[in-house]
Amino acid sequence: MQLRADLAIIAHWIETGSRVLDLGCGDGTLLHYLQQNHNVDGYGLEINETKIEACIRHQVNVIQLDLNNGFRDYFSDNRFDYVIMSQTLQATQRPDQLIDEMLQVGREGIVTFPNMAHWRARLQLGFKGIMPVTRNLPNQWYDTPNVHLCTLNDFERLCKQHGISILQRTVVDYSHHQGNFGMKWLPNLFGEIAIYRFCQSNTT
Repeated sequence: MQLRADLAIIAHWIETGSRVLDLGCGDGTLLHYLQQNHNVDGYGLEINETKIEACIRHQVNVIQLDLNNGFRDYFSDNRFDYVIMSQTLQATQRPDQLIDEMLQVGREGIVTFPNMAHWRARLQLGFKGIMPVTRNLPNQWYDTPNVHLCTLNDFERLCKQHGISILQRTVVDYSHHQGNFGMKWLPNLFGEIAIYRFCQSNTT
């Protein structure tokens, strides 16, 4: 199985034999890959019934759950080595609370989200005066599933406020690939999707 490039970056950060929780796990592709290639003990949380059925076909342990109701009560503290939330953070009602919960049940957290400060979004907002519609944010303001869009700077400020240490950061383009000179030196301007790995500051 070949993973999408951003998921491959996440998989590279996961140690063999780890315990992994995937929030909003979709069809279970990432967890299935990690089980097959990294021998992880994994669970996924997902609300969509069709995607849950796909998880079951992939032999992924999955629980049907709305993340907006929280998940902390389902797991003991430090139950997992990694808690992953890929392209889901911006669609939740209280992403700050979910990040705190991630680091209660897990040693490290990994999130990915679309970067609202990408230059295409800035141009539309600055010159047209409209909410951006881009390759990575294709919906109109009135029908978008995204509740809380943010930028790299916003996320890093939240981490600082919550005493969270950023261990690794990568940005990718719409095709989920790295390598652009601008993304390396000006990630908040040229990165379309952000990928962060983090932990509580007192655990570094």
